[in-house]
Amino acid sequence: MAGTIVSELGKIIIGEDIIANIAGFAATENYGVVGMSTKTAADALLQLVGNDSNRKKGVKVSFLGEGEQVEIDLFVTMVYGISLAAVAKNTIDNVRYRVEELTGLKVSSVNIHVENITA
Repeated sequence: MAGTIVSELGKIIIGEDIIANIAGFAATENYGVVGMSTKTAADALLQLVGNDSNRKKGVKVSFLGEGEQVEIDLFVTMVYGISLAAVAKNTIDNVRYRVEELTGLKVSSVNIHVENITA
């Protein structure tokens, strides 16, 4: 499925991969988020063969309704010794802002899954 924006001029369709890339970049901009964790076997395989530059890794995008709203799940690795709640809140706010600003789609929720903590 894809995100859809309908205006008087026509229809704009935004793919899931685009939203996942935007969310991945926005998440890793935050202090305390080291990187994204793999969420699928395909992501793990790409990481093993050395293609770890894929920003949509660790991001799950779900469209709600007719594609005008999006729900984002982030699987992240955070730094040890920081407030996980504060970093998660900043990450949620940043991802929501970036996706809404760049795509025009409404973000219904951003869910943070802390998969790993590193020093």
